[in-house]
Amino acid sequence: MSDNQWEPVIIKKRLPKGASSTSDKVVNAARRQGLEVETVTKFNVIYLFLVNGFLDGAATNKHTGTTLNTAKLDQESEELKHASLSMDVAKLIQKGRQDKGYTQKDLATKINEKPQIITDYEAGRGIPNQQILGKIERAIGIKLRGKDKGQPLEPPAPKAAAPAKKK
Repeated sequence: MSDNQWEPVIIKKRLPKGASSTSDKVVNAARRQGLEVETVTKFNVIYLFLVNGFLDGAATNKHTGTTLNTAKLDQESEELKHASLSMDVAKLIQKGRQDKGYTQKDLATKINEKPQIITDYEAGRGIPNQQILGKIERAIGIKLRGKDKGQPLEPPAPKAAAPAKKK
């Protein structure tokens, strides 16, 4: 048994070259093997030039410039905000929901929306969305848009059957 010579065998795996050699995985593997690792941080420097009144980024694909409306927006003094739902429509939604015996959550589930949307619409805070208003109209059976608000919603006319094709 003394003629067995056990020598340790070391197998070294080559590290990848190129762009993949700088990944965190490769750097950590090299550190675990005890290799010397040098990291260099590169900075992207972008030089901006003023060309015909527009900022032009050198060596980039982006052209950041001012638009013609910038001065107009700077001079704007009116405070801009979204249109909100009128209180008469909000009251109609609330009345129609209560007449059907729905809670806000029930109505939201029925129209596939979040309960917060129904809460906002009934409080008059919601931003009017024609699709959501249409869903609410069909669910509670009351018109919420147009000149006859508050009137019962007529069911849609039945579709005419298509004539059978000849074979």
